[in-house]
Amino acid sequence: MPVTVSCRTPDGLPWRSYLRLRARHLLSALGLGGSELSLLLVGDGEMRMLNRRYRGRDRATDVLSFPLHELVPGASLPADAGAVPAARLLGDVVISIDTARRQARTSRRPLAWRLEALLIHGVLHLLGFDHEVSPVEARRMERKARALRATLSAVPAQLPPKGTVAAGPGRSENPSRGCGGREGCRRGRRRGGWRGKPAGARRGRRV
Repeated sequence: MPVTVSCRTPDGLPWRSYLRLRARHLLSALGLGGSELSLLLVGDGEMRMLNRRYRGRDRATDVLSFPLHELVPGASLPADAGAVPAARLLGDVVISIDTARRQARTSRRPLAWRLEALLIHGVLHLLGFDHEVSPVEARRMERKARALRATLSAVPAQLPPKGTVAAGPGRSENPSRGCGGREGCRRGRRRGGWRGKPAGARRGRRV
């Protein structure tokens, strides 16, 4: 199950291996072990630029999703991942390390937990789940996310070594402490590998 993790911020470098492994376990849990996924870790500056360009919102957000194949709400939305071909390129998930860290500190949960939650949320959007369609769909997406978190919690996580994670001014960052709320995500479409310019991106989605 090829998972490509790219990083455009030094703060994301220690988390590449962790997120690659968690993404592989996530795809396996979804029955999509043969699918390909692209992850991009950025800072708030680049996330703000992407959010402005593809959602028309001039602020940073936590996660953006760019599905390669758009699913039709209400028609092919999966109850699980069964409506999605088991071997295909799913799309791109972009995560802001800066926003994830702030959310982690605010809610006093681990940064690792928050990054995993954003990964799950972004991938579910790639699969057609959409909490903005209706309250019913929002509850269904949240139930699926909770189930996936429970599944992944049983899989040992390999966290970055202590001291390798940048903390920001006046803070020390322990990957096993800190995490929380949600700010925003979006869905769009792109062709080919991630190059910082998803083609056909459309429709904003908020977490």
